[in-house]
This record gives sequence, structure tokens and C-alpha cells, in this order.
Amino acid sequence: MKNLKASEIRQKYIDFFVEKGHMVEPSAPLVPIDDESLLWINSGVATLKKYFDGRETPKKPRIVNSQKAIRTNDIENVGFTARHHTFFEMLGNFSIGDYFKKEAIEFAWEFLTSSDWMGMEPENLYVTIHPEDTEAYRLWNEEIGLEESRIIRIEGNFWDIGEGPSGPNTEIFYDRGKEFGQEDPPEEMYPGGENERYLEVWNLVFSEFNHNKDNTYTPLPNKNIDTGMGLERMASIAQNVRTNYETDLFMPIIKEVEQISNKKYLENNTYDIAFKVIADHIRTISFAISDGALPANEGRGYVLRRLLRRAVRFSQSLEINEPFMYRLVDIVAEIMEPYYPNVLQKSDFIKRVIKSEEERFHETLEEGMAILNDLVAEAKEGSKIIDGKDAFKLYDTYGFPIELTEEIATQDNLTVDMETFNVEMEKQRERARNARQNSQSMQVQSEVLKKINTESKFVGYDVLETNTTLSDIIFNGELVDEVEAGETIHFILQETPFYAESGGQVADKGNISNENFEIAVQAVTKAPNGQNLHKGEVQFGTVTQGSTVTATVDEANRRVIEKNHSATHLVHAALKEVLGDHVNQAGSLVEPDRLRFDFSHFGPMTAEEIQQVETKVNNEIWKNINVKVQEMPIDEAKQMGAMALFGEKYGDIVRVVNMAPFSIELCGGTHVNNTAEIGLFKIVSESGTGAGVRRIEAYTSKAAFLYLESIQEKFNTVKDNLKVKSDDQVNEKVLQLQTTEKDLTKQLEQSNREITALKMGDIKDQVEEINGIKVLATEVEVANAKAIRETMDDFKSKLQDTVIILVSDVGGKVSLVATVPKDLTDKVKAGDIIKNMAPVVGGKGGGRPDMAQGGGTEPENITESLRFIKNYIKSL
Repeated sequence: MKNLKASEIRQKYIDFFVEKGHMVEPSAPLVPIDDESLLWINSGVATLKKYFDGRETPKKPRIVNSQKAIRTNDIENVGFTARHHTFFEMLGNFSIGDYFKKEAIEFAWEFLTSSDWMGMEPENLYVTIHPEDTEAYRLWNEEIGLEESRIIRIEGNFWDIGEGPSGPNTEIFYDRGKEFGQEDPPEEMYPGGENERYLEVWNLVFSEFNHNKDNTYTPLPNKNIDTGMGLERMASIAQNVRTNYETDLFMPIIKEVEQISNKKYLENNTYDIAFKVIADHIRTISFAISDGALPANEGRGYVLRRLLRRAVRFSQSLEINEPFMYRLVDIVAEIMEPYYPNVLQKSDFIKRVIKSEEERFHETLEEGMAILNDLVAEAKEGSKIIDGKDAFKLYDTYGFPIELTEEIATQDNLTVDMETFNVEMEKQRERARNARQNSQSMQVQSEVLKKINTESKFVGYDVLETNTTLSDIIFNGELVDEVEAGETIHFILQETPFYAESGGQVADKGNISNENFEIAVQAVTKAPNGQNLHKGEVQFGTVTQGSTVTATVDEANRRVIEKNHSATHLVHAALKEVLGDHVNQAGSLVEPDRLRFDFSHFGPMTAEEIQQVETKVNNEIWKNINVKVQEMPIDEAKQMGAMALFGEKYGDIVRVVNMAPFSIELCGGTHVNNTAEIGLFKIVSESGTGAGVRRIEAYTSKAAFLYLESIQEKFNTVKDNLKVKSDDQVNEKVLQLQTTEKDLTKQLEQSNREITALKMGDIKDQVEEINGIKVLATEVEVANAKAIRETMDDFKSKLQDTVIILVSDVGGKVSLVATVPKDLTDKVKAGDIIKNMAPVVGGKGGGRPDMAQGGGTEPENITESLRFIKNYIKSL
């Protein structure tokens, strides 16, 4: 067999099938497009479902691809086995109603055995088939020439995932030789058994049946071929290495980790697992981020966060205790660049995201591990079970992943009470649901609304007032014919100019009236069957069902909403230009007095970036761009470059809001006719709402002007207080005052240190030897918590071989700090000192083995705490 690089295998595979008349389907992004059934693209066929189910006809019925994929159902096995991966490449050839079993088998055999291609020894290949697939047997036996002993019948060789296409499959195995396992034992030393000798290299699925709803099978009118060959596994065979991790897809990453850790792969099993976990996970994380995913607390973002945190935790067994994963991105990019240039192109961004996430997790890990270690110790002495409430608190309060808690528990032969954990998690979700319901509930029985099928047409794009019929009235959860003044009701209009809350835009306000009654409209939402459902208070008269009314939207309110909504489109486009194409809308709120825009980004925006976005938006406003709104087929909209919001559902006909060339978006909201109507745009805040999501809040038009006017007033007040005449002198005066304040602070701190030194005398005389350890444990008088740390630094410089514990009463609050020389941390740890000492003064604390801090609320117990801690050290 030829010794080939992974990139050569991939290219040979594609070249072979192109020669056989196949069309190359490019590898799709890992984040699925137009497929909500998948969290990730998880196979070679996943992106081709549109061809298999007939939604789209391919340009050629023969297709070949190399598809990157992510599978996360076995994360906990990655690192412990030879071939489990979260990220992998699937090489596949497909036929949509063209060739079938004969050609598929002949293609596979030729590619594997021909000296022009893989050059595998025919005598080392075995196949498995379904017992009833007589045609596959005949083809392998008579056409290919395999003797019966190398064709194994296995009942499980039938590809079926429930309703839809299904059929038998044949798998091809390569015998790696006796050095990978003897004939017996073990019992499963055969192709298709659980062993390391006979490796499956290719699976050919013959889709010839339709699995019906009633669990019967009928022949498909068009028979299809779907094959899959794992590149990583094939590379391990071609390069004659024991596991996938020794191939050129992983070894450069492992070599870099060896450099960082100063540890060697294959040195011991603990190291091996860590190297494998890191090498696998960094590939997944790098590719996922390059394809638009970001670490977050749910969905695919949580998968990334979990993988990165798992890799960081395993890296600690290699004694890597600082962010390092981001340093591996360039290696991944270099390995994969021949076919996947995207990682290389976005490597700087990927590294920034990973480094930021690593730094955040190191903080979480330090605090969480200290708590978990206590829980583990407690469980070992007792029930061998970590309480589910404790595990949930660790997850909810400290952000410590439950998967890590489970893995650590398993390594210590403990279990986690997941039943209680899940109960606590459900309670939290219920609280969140209730919070949402309380803020959004209409107090209307949904069963009543589901039965309302009255047509209701929205005409508010064109008019703000219309004559219409009030068709349905809901009061106290029931359909009624009439309602008196003073009551709040829900109702439907046959035609309505009122925009219903959706797409981040709030609903219109206004009134409904005729000569007999008036209703003040307070809210408008979507009813279950799609009608606009109005909520309002009856101002006077008796509202009767079927009345002819005039529906009037508050025009001033609508106009400012439109300005803010159009501004969000400009903001979105500006953010992409300033920060990069990774920016995607993650939520928005468009109100009359402000706009809020959430977007995916890895860290806080700089002041310069905020200013650039502001400038770009205002420039588009001042260009007087006519806003064109058109309805068109979605394919036509995409061709003109319209931006669809990630995760939104769109029909075949979409509404395009066009502010070309700067912004073209699919949107159902209301907008200005010309960008000049927005007038002015001003960002007032930029903040984070969670990892990977940032939030901008901004004003437009009159609100922006009033905001700037208030800033000017405050500035003038500052100028008056500084007693300067011109605006230019304000900054100079402030800098001067800051310098003076710093100088005075330094003088005061120096004076305080001198006073403390005089009171303390020679601190060396106060050092005690306890249990063979030099200890200084004393109370100091300081002005604030910062000063106690400065005093500690001063003492440490004079007593470098001494455990120092300082405590002070700062305004009725106790401050604690402890340091331990690094060469003594095997005997006593600063974190343990503070953890034991703090409760004596009514507080808590902790930290690293060499340095820790804490606090308390009972200064009257300071003397007792010092006595206690000396006894604690004595007892060690």
C-alpha cells in the first residue's frame, strides 16, 4: 500500500471520482444552512439531503465530496480510544438515481487496490454484507473475485434511521496484520468485530427502500448510492500508524503541545489522553469558529465551550496552567490549508476568541476546582455520590461545566446525583419561563385563540388609518359579543394598520373608534393562526362584535420606531465592516425612544471601533439613500446579496429592505423612506450580555440630539467647576488635578507605611517557628484593603522564607491576606489558611497555594482568628 499524506488521499479520492463523471460538491460550513434538524453538519450526506429527497435536482446525478463534520454524542470517549473524534472528514461518492450496486462496488475496489490510486493489497481486504443481500454477495464474489471466506454476513448491515430512504450496506475492512491482534482470543477478531486489526475503511449504502410510516418497506422509484470513507482512519492505514492520532493530521499539533508542556506523547497513558483530547478538540473549535459558531451557554455555542474547557482541564495533567490552545490554531490552519483555507484566513480572529475563552475558564476552573475537590473528598468519605444540588450550584453559580464534574467524579470512582441536578436545572428553566410569561402573557386562553380562523390582513405598510370591522372580542379568556367601558379586551380586525410585535420591533399604539365607543390600543401580538391580536382598554361606550370602526395608528410613535428600525440595519452592516464578517445579529429591540442591537463578537469593542461604527451609520444617513422595499422569491433576494438573519425562518417569498449598497436585509418591519429621515445616530452604551454576545444601545433623531445636549450641559458644569474659560482647557486642568491627586496619594501611602513600620518595630522579632515553619501572623493598621496588600509586599521582601498572615480592621470590616513561599506550599497552602481562618471572623475566602485573600464582618474576633490559625499550622 502507498504511504500517502492525508491531503494526498483526499485529492486522489476526488480526482478518481471526477474521472468517473462525478461533480465535486464543495464542503459546506459546519453550521447547517436551512436545516434546523441538525446542530452541526455531521456526515457527508447531511448537506445532500436536498438531492436525495427531491427538493432540488443536482447538475449531475453523480457527486463526490470531502465534507468536514462534527459529532458530539461521544465527547467523553475522545482521548480514551484510537479513533473517536469530534471533528472529522468524510470522503463520499453519491449517485442520485444513476448507478447502483455494481458500479459502486467496482469503483470502491478499483480506488482501493489500483496502483494508480491507494494501492492496497487485495488479499488484505474483507467485506461485510447484509445476509439477505444476495446481489451484493454475487458482485463481490463473481465480479470482484473475493472468496466466500472474505465475505462476512452481518445482520446489522442495514442503514435505517426511521421514516425515509433506507437499504442494505456493505462495509470494506483492511487487515492490518497479526501485530494488531491474534486470531484468538479475543472472540471478536474478525471484520466487523470490536478489534484493532480489521479496520473498516469504507461503507457503501444502497438506498433502495422507503421506510414507511407503518414500518413497512417499499422499493424506491430512484435507487441511490451514499458512501462514506473516514479520511483520518484511511490516513492511519496508509501511514501505517497505530491510531489516527499518529497521522500527519494530528502529529504536528501534538508536537507543538510537547514543546509547550515539555512532556512527551506516548510517555504514559495520562499524557496520551491529554494529547489526544487537545489535538482533537482544537481542530473542532478552530473549524467551528471559522464557520460562524462562537462559545456560548447554549446550543452549538455550548458544545464549543464544553470542548475548550475539557481540553483545558486535561492540559493540567501536562502541567499547562495558562492559556495555550490559541497557539495551536496556526498549526491546524497549516495542516488543513490545502483544502480548507478558511481557518488560515480567519486565524487571527479564531485565536482571539479562543484566548479570551481560555482566560475566562482559567478563572472559573481555579475557583470551581477548589469547591469540587471538597465535594469529592466529602463523597469519598461518605456515600460515594456528589449531591446533585451541590453539582448544580457549581454549574449555576461558578459556571463549572457539569460534564467536567461528572468526568472528575468518574476518575475518583464516584458518581454525580444527576437526577437531582436535572430537577434543579428544570426549576431554573421554569423560573425563566415564568419570567418570560409574566412579561409577555396576554392572560388569554390559547385554546380560544386557536379556534379563531377569521382572516385579518395587515395594511400598515401603506396606511396608518383604515376603516375596518372588529370581528372577534376576547374578554376574560372567552369569546364575547360585547364589553363595557373600563375593561381590557383582546380583539381582531379584518384589516389592521397596527404592526404586531415581531422581529425586535415593538407594536404600534393608537386607537379604535366609532360613534359608539373608543379603544386605546396598548399592545399587538400574533395570534396562533397568524392574525394580529390587539389588546386595548375600552375608553367609553360598549364595544360590540362586528362593529365598523376606524383604526388609527399613533403616527408620531410609528415614525420614531421606523427611524430606529432602519438604523439597526445600518448598525448591522457597519459592525460587519468594522469588526468582521463573523458579526451576526443575536437579537434586537426597536422602541420609540431607543434601539438595542445584540451581535456575536468575542470581546468588548474599543472606543475607536465604536466611533467608527457611529461614523459609518451617520454617513449613510447623511447620504440621503432612498429605502426600497420589495417582495421577491428568496433565491432572487440572495442573488442580490440580501442578508438573512441567522436562525430566522423565511418563506419562499420574502420582503427585502434595500439601502444599497450599504445594507440589504430580509425584514418584515416598518422603515423610513429615506435614510435622511433618521437624522442623527448616537451609540450610548456597549456591553456584554454573555460570552460571545455584545450589545449596543443607541438613540436616533430627536432622542440623539437631546442626549448630546445633556452631555453638553454636564460638560459646561464641569468647565464651570474647574474655573476655566475655554473648552480646550478642560482636559488640561483635569490631567493636572489627577497628577496632583496621585502625588498626594503616594505621599499618604508612604506616610502610612512609615507609621505602620514604627508601630510594628522590627518585624523579624515577631516571627515565630511553628511546626518547623517560620510564621508571622499579626494584625496591622491600614487605611484600606489595597494598603494591606502593599504592607504584605513590604513584609515579603524582608521575610522571603516566612509564611505571612496579616489581618486588619478596615471600617468595621475584616481584611485577610496570606502568603506562603513556593517551596513550602507542599506543607501549608495559603488558600487553606484563609479558608480556615475567615469563618472565625464571620467571613470566607480562598486563593492559590502561595497567595490567598479573604474577608469577614466580625472584627471583634481578630485576636481569636490569629490564635486559631497558629494552632491550625501547629496541627498540620
